[in-house]
Amino acid sequence: MLFNSFAFLAFLPAVFLLHWAVRNTTWRNGILLAASYVFYGFWDVRFLGLIVLSTGVDFLAGLMMEGGKKKLGLWMSLGVNLGVLITFKYAGFFVSSWVDAWQAVGIAMSMPVWNLVLPVGISFYTFQTLSYTLDVYRGSISAERNPLTFAAFVAFFPQLVAGPIERASSLLPQFHKLRTFNYDEARAGMRLMLWGLFKKVLVADTCAAWVDALFSDPMHHTGPMLALGAVLFGFQIYGDFSGYSDIAVGTARLFGVRLHPNFNFPYFARNIGAFWRRWHMTLTAWFRDYVYIPLGGSREGGLRTFRNTAVVFLLSGLWHGANWTFIAWGGVHAIMFVPVLVRRNRAASQREPQWLRRGANWALTFVGVTGAWVLFRAESVGAAWQYYLRLFAGPAWHNWESVRADWLAMESWVPFPLKQATGAVLLLVLAEALAHSIQAKSRFLQPAAAPLRWLCYALVLSQIYFRLGAPQGFIYFQF
Repeated sequence: MLFNSFAFLAFLPAVFLLHWAVRNTTWRNGILLAASYVFYGFWDVRFLGLIVLSTGVDFLAGLMMEGGKKKLGLWMSLGVNLGVLITFKYAGFFVSSWVDAWQAVGIAMSMPVWNLVLPVGISFYTFQTLSYTLDVYRGSISAERNPLTFAAFVAFFPQLVAGPIERASSLLPQFHKLRTFNYDEARAGMRLMLWGLFKKVLVADTCAAWVDALFSDPMHHTGPMLALGAVLFGFQIYGDFSGYSDIAVGTARLFGVRLHPNFNFPYFARNIGAFWRRWHMTLTAWFRDYVYIPLGGSREGGLRTFRNTAVVFLLSGLWHGANWTFIAWGGVHAIMFVPVLVRRNRAASQREPQWLRRGANWALTFVGVTGAWVLFRAESVGAAWQYYLRLFAGPAWHNWESVRADWLAMESWVPFPLKQATGAVLLLVLAEALAHSIQAKSRFLQPAAAPLRWLCYALVLSQIYFRLGAPQGFIYFQF
């Protein structure tokens, strides 16, 4: 079920009323669990079995680890969860890569073709349950003994499909207590949901039409238009993913549950390290705590620190998808991290004005991140290479008549005018710049007069409503 659909518009109020109609924690958790399974079953009811399997295995693994069988419980959890993830998400990639490697040296090989349907959100809930078993193994938390509470934690529908990836130490206790309805929390949640829908429906989906057109056939477009395509994809994926996260966090607040924010104005970052502390923050924290620090973190010198950083980024790329483009994307980000590691213990030069240094650092970070998005969006490494070649070496950087002709040709068939896409992006940037200045995104429009606020709400809702008839999926559902 999509957040930006009429089905969810009917589903959410029904679950909300049922949840608050009872005053028993067990019944509320049961209602949320049933609603979560219905929510997920809208995509493919068969894959509910995988969530139930993961839930049951990790619940038993936690009890086994507290019962003295720590290693057996841990390996059971790792084996089942990673086994399912690898089978459905990576088996075909590994088989095809193996065949291609032998064919590259002249040896023909025939292997079975894997065409398994990828379960929606499998990477997200797998990492969430793995964090639980790893924390129980470390002794950071106690094993959960209530199967209903644990199942509600795993399958909580607002963040089940695309995060945020929550830790058991934060989310599980919220299912143990009897939550009370808080009007201010609910109102803040509704505002956050509206802001997320704006980012998804009016920004991401509008940009998507131009991005799809430019990436589908880069060899017939000019360099400036391809540069625009990379920028628009940067805002498409930000509006799409951060929009989902905002809706998830806002929806959870309606039920008295607090989720961690997943984004913190990442495009205002002035180095790649700051960008990753602001982008998909819960995944970054997961890799930091369960991969980077166990490998030694930054405690063992420069080369090993870079090795640990590279491992994290390459694994992060592979987490995003079974394609060499994602691994290359992770590798590019690891390389961009080198200046951060080199300058970590050095004082920044004070010869140039501070505002100039900050502006240059921001521009370099934005260009680097935007350039790397081409790898993320491309169908293959070869397609990304063609895009880069046409972008930098193609004609028309000095022939603005060709650029104008390219733009007018696209305007004639792309469903949304370019001014609509750029207008939505500029409005997003302006709103986030204002919010960034007060570090309170959830207060967007709150200081304004009530009539102005409600006028803005009505305008946004009307635009969203007319596009709910054919809702577009979220990019991160494929991960």
